Amino acid sequence: MEAVRRHALTPSAYQRVRQDTLMLIEPLTAEDCGLQAAPFVSPAKWHLAHTTWFFETFLLLPHFPDYPVYHPQFQVLFNSYYNGIGEQYPRPQRHLLSRPSLDEVLAYRRHVDGYMHELLARPDLEALVELGIHHEQQHQELLLMDLKYSWFQNPLYPVYGDRFSGLVTDSTQWKTVASGLYKIGHDGHSFSFDNESPVHQHWLPSFDINLGLSSNGEYLAFMEAGGYDDPALWLSDGWAWRQQTNTTHPLYWVKRNDEWCEYDLAGLQPLDLTRPVLHVSFYEAMAFAQWQRARLPTEQEWEVAARALKMESNEQWMATTWQWTQSPYQPYPGFQVPEGAVGEYNGKFMCNQMTLRGGSSLTPVGHSRATYRNFFYPHDRWPMTGIRLARDSVLNT
Repeated sequence: MEAVRRHALTPSAYQRVRQDTLMLIEPLTAEDCGLQAAPFVSPAKWHLAHTTWFFETFLLLPHFPDYPVYHPQFQVLFNSYYNGIGEQYPRPQRHLLSRPSLDEVLAYRRHVDGYMHELLARPDLEALVELGIHHEQQHQELLLMDLKYSWFQNPLYPVYGDRFSGLVTDSTQWKTVASGLYKIGHDGHSFSFDNESPVHQHWLPSFDINLGLSSNGEYLAFMEAGGYDDPALWLSDGWAWRQQTNTTHPLYWVKRNDEWCEYDLAGLQPLDLTRPVLHVSFYEAMAFAQWQRARLPTEQEWEVAARALKMESNEQWMATTWQWTQSPYQPYPGFQVPEGAVGEYNGKFMCNQMTLRGGSSLTPVGHSRATYRNFFYPHDRWPMTGIRLARDSVLNT
């Protein structure tokens, strides 16, 4: 993948992000760092090693003469999906890697960091270093989402901390965005991932969008109205998924003494009806929108609204939960997959997934932007996913 950048990158940016990752595991034990409760999540220890593998593989090995590889098998153990690099250890079995120990993985990080400092001053490598930094920030968020899922399997409902609690939404106000021909995509004046480009024009009819995220209270009303039992509200694939999985509520909701509770990294708490609903699949989001006589926005509507309404610094748009759109994850017009193994970053996933926009409370500060495109399968609920509603504007009727 090719990172677009237009500003100088300092060594302190690398050091800061690498240290931020270590800070995330400070509350954790070595046992916590080895948990993998399902094939679609990874242990925290693996994230620590994989982000280090990225710098070793794409920067040190090609650009540092006589670089001493820390361990030759790490190239296989911590390769995620880069077929151009070589073999990968099976993802569902990452929890079996009791060795290397957490201490050795941390030593691996120190080893790579020590040699990376020799490359940070090279202008020809700044774009690749910056890509590695943003890659690590992605894994910082994944580490916490994966940990949350694994801890949820524990009836003790472990507590990480309260830094991610206190989210509130107000989903009563709608705004109209005028029809027009809009520019979509990143302009190249700062960092972006390759899937955010190239900039292109897109015609949008006028539409209404909700300024707030849909809340737990609204979603509970959907449940109590029989939303999970009404096939008329569901897409065909969604109804099949609902029947196969017997899903009847968002992922982290737990009923105790006939009262709903919600698990997050602050532990199991009574359900707060004012909080945004989190951890719902695309199928659930679509059914809820149908019940609300609304719809999900397209990703182009979301991006235009974020800019037009000056929401790029608004917490409910960029720092609470990723928001499903009705847009399939596909390349923009003119998109070209970069050459080489690093080109496997985004392009090869542009099939059978849906686009999400915004960011979550687990997203590192400064990592989100209006053009950022996240993507997951429509049945996924373990990521921090939520709902923002849209509807066709009355101006069009």
